[in-house]
Amino acid sequence: MANSSSPHEAPDLTSAHRAEILETPLRTYVLGIIIAICGNVLISISLNIQKYAHVRQSQRGSKPYYTSLTWWCGVVLMGIGELGNFAAYGFAPASLIAPLGCVSVIASAVISVIFLKETLRASDIVGGTLAITGTYLLVTFAPHTSTHITAHLVQYYIVSWHFLLYLFIEVIVFCILLYLYKRRNLKHIVIVMLLVALLASLTVISVKAVSGMITESIKGQLQLIYPIFYVMLVVMVASCAFQIKFLNQAMKMFDATEVVPINFVFFTASAIVAGIVFYQEFEGLALLNIFMFLFGCLLSFLGVFLIARNRPKIKQQDRNFIAMDRIPGRRNTVKVQPEAKTPTYGSLAAKLMCNRAGQTDDS
Repeated sequence: MANSSSPHEAPDLTSAHRAEILETPLRTYVLGIIIAICGNVLISISLNIQKYAHVRQSQRGSKPYYTSLTWWCGVVLMGIGELGNFAAYGFAPASLIAPLGCVSVIASAVISVIFLKETLRASDIVGGTLAITGTYLLVTFAPHTSTHITAHLVQYYIVSWHFLLYLFIEVIVFCILLYLYKRRNLKHIVIVMLLVALLASLTVISVKAVSGMITESIKGQLQLIYPIFYVMLVVMVASCAFQIKFLNQAMKMFDATEVVPINFVFFTASAIVAGIVFYQEFEGLALLNIFMFLFGCLLSFLGVFLIARNRPKIKQQDRNFIAMDRIPGRRNTVKVQPEAKTPTYGSLAAKLMCNRAGQTDDS
């Protein structure tokens, strides 16, 4: 196969585009899935470690959370998990990697029950079952074709008419939503989450482009010498920063049990659409595969909603509480300790929420 990324050649972009779409070897495809699953599990572990550190520091009431070694261990694990998710985009389709974020929800629920002593509810069991079933359908019926992401291929995709139309519509919708949010002061959760989702589509496109070009460079086809690599890198950083900004604002105005499932659904939907429009990942896919893939997404969405809704709070022992039956002169009197209110984090969206968690828990 000709090297379409050679700086000395000017290949026909149409033929190059078709030549670069190959049947992904099973080993590479499975590797991308495993990396994504491991990355999401590490993220859920890191969030629960950070939450445990916040709870413990609030009980002691002495030093701030960022002086805790436990909290920093959680931060390091989160960085490794995010790096794994980033690398996974270089091996598997973006429309598959994004929905696998439900693994983080399942793992976080299990960890919270086992280690943080949260109550296991019937909705957790049903939601976990639906999410696992949906994940199986996603992996089974997702497009098994991927592209060797090169600089020339990314440039070809950017100037394609369907992406330009998609980008134009997205910009118009984003401006309308931003006008309603800023000027009309319409603070509805759907509006804020749609702003995050529109930015997420650019994030997914740029992350896969950057990750893919780095992967090709490691394989021997240097892509870092092309300006398009740095353009996509800037888009990735900027879109992530604004995502965090709007998501933090959503967490200030709404409860986490609302933000988590809605953000997961909107993020996954925008990532799938971005993969279809920009990378044409569903091209040539059988109608049955498309239906079963979307059905798997629906099951995952339902599972996340059931797990995230009305999460029980962690029971904490108030360090200033003295039982009434231990006070001299008082007998047969038991004081019921009120349940402490500690926010629960448990999804793909929570990895962005933790930027605010340090402020709220520490206070």
